[in-house]
Amino acid sequence: MGGRGRTTDLVIDLNADLGEGVGDDEAMLEVVSSANVACGFHAGTPAELIATCRSAADAGVRIGAQVSYPDRSGFGRRFMDVAPDDLTADVIYQIGALDGIARAVGAEVSYVKPHGALYNSIVKHEGQADAVVAAIVELGGSLPLMGLPGSVSLRRAAQAGIPFITEAFADRGYRPDGTLVPRTEPGAVLTDSGEIARRVVGLIADGTVTAVDGSVIAVDAESVCLHGDTPGAVAHARAVRGALREAGISISAD
Repeated sequence: MGGRGRTTDLVIDLNADLGEGVGDDEAMLEVVSSANVACGFHAGTPAELIATCRSAADAGVRIGAQVSYPDRSGFGRRFMDVAPDDLTADVIYQIGALDGIARAVGAEVSYVKPHGALYNSIVKHEGQADAVVAAIVELGGSLPLMGLPGSVSLRRAAQAGIPFITEAFADRGYRPDGTLVPRTEPGAVLTDSGEIARRVVGLIADGTVTAVDGSVIAVDAESVCLHGDTPGAVAHARAVRGALREAGISISAD
């Protein structure tokens, strides 16, 4: 990314969770540059994942493996105390399955992004962070891991020589320590499209975001997540894309 304050020099990747059987994937693919495609453990049928990967490939959107706990009934949003070896195997299985699907439609998996509770767990849970990183290592170590800046998972990735992508969230509330407000607490999800769009532009231009307590925290992100399963998701995404263009900020996964 370019220097702060010169928005015409800035480039940001926009990503969204797709292939989950909820939301309007086709509309989101018109906005984003990266698609975090479900791998079947928390959502998505084989037919849905093939269709999503095909649509992403047709749209020129890069594909990431959205790996999760085996928790379809909870949509992957419940912590599971999975043994490290089992979690590593689960992640390898999911990446391999989605990469096979992607290759069948002329694409490939380009990065890994944990979903839901797994994403939040490996911000601080060392054992599970190590298990996720181990899976990527065993697959060759070339796939970047997308995660929260300052998380244990990204530190472990760096130590293992794995590339990583720092991420911010367009519509999620932040705590003063830079972690996300749990969905069970007030202020966890933003709902106003205009507010979300202004927040993303400020985040990219200034590298800061306002936490739920009013404090301003630094967030250095290479990608911004636009959730595809929240009410008004498409309107939020289009508002963000429009605001970025107006600010002269380019959208690209490169």
